[in-house]
Amino acid sequence: MELSVVDLSPVPDGGTATDAYANTVEAARQTERLGYSRFWVAEHHGMADRIAGTTPEVLLGHLAAETDSIRLGSGAVLLNHYSPFKVAEEFGALDALAPGRIDAGLGRANGSPAADRALGTQRRVQNPDEDHTEKIEAVVNHLYDDYPDEHAYSDLEIPRSGGDAPVPWVLGSSPSSAAIAGKLGLRYCFAAFIRPQLATRAFEEYREHFHPSRLAGSIDHPQGMVAVNAVCADTDEEAARLRAVAEASFERMQRGVAGTTPSIEEAIDELGGVPDPTPATLDSGEWPRAISGSPETLADLLEQLAERVGVEEVMIQHVVAEHDDALRSHELLAEGVGLTPR
Repeated sequence: MELSVVDLSPVPDGGTATDAYANTVEAARQTERLGYSRFWVAEHHGMADRIAGTTPEVLLGHLAAETDSIRLGSGAVLLNHYSPFKVAEEFGALDALAPGRIDAGLGRANGSPAADRALGTQRRVQNPDEDHTEKIEAVVNHLYDDYPDEHAYSDLEIPRSGGDAPVPWVLGSSPSSAAIAGKLGLRYCFAAFIRPQLATRAFEEYREHFHPSRLAGSIDHPQGMVAVNAVCADTDEEAARLRAVAEASFERMQRGVAGTTPSIEEAIDELGGVPDPTPATLDSGEWPRAISGSPETLADLLEQLAERVGVEEVMIQHVVAEHDDALRSHELLAEGVGLTPR
């Protein structure tokens, strides 16, 4: 099994975006040393007091200079906010900075009404799936310089490394995004930490609709990755204690309570106690929003979930209060899965 990481650049308690980005750089360097396959950064808007990951195209340029071999990408660039040509230019520039190492993770999401207005985003689109499909196709055509000669954009060029173009991935948390990825013949990553109950169905839709397409960057066979909220510690019990932060954060979100990530103690207090450790074996229909465990337990859990949806790569996302706990989780999980350090 391959492992990768998506990082939200959380702002530490009492810290700033500068501290958040420094932590992201440290995590990218660490995961590269440990043998992780990819390191992606996210795009969120209107919550910069707690999540500094607003502009993956900017942060990735810095990470390109701070790493040597790990693949870097966006999880995801939100296409509903932007021009496909501008997105392609950004990823072309990133490719020139880190040749052969860039993943163009393409998704969509609405933020708060105020954030969408500030971004100039139309919240109601007549055919959202069709619009999203067309934007993905446009980004890929620009990235691979694959518009036909008679097309109005055929003479447009983007920065390039001269090597392999950025690899396009469709990202989503619904069966409709999976179907889009399949119809376009592109790689697909499902965000199971958002809608875990739809993970199996989404990959079924992906494979049902998959066919190789004429689109440059398409693949001959389905290739998927599942993103999971997971935290690792020395024991199952300690890992469950760390997972309390993710559980409490989700409950806060359900209540519409904005704010910083709770400390472990605050999370345990809000939950009424430490969560039970994640069972070593999950029932066939069970997919928790967040999982935890010792290196051995968590490696087995990830294998179960990856096998359930038929993928060979898992991307780790976690919500923890302390950066050191996040780094330790990466380290222990790499040992549990048996990654080869670089």
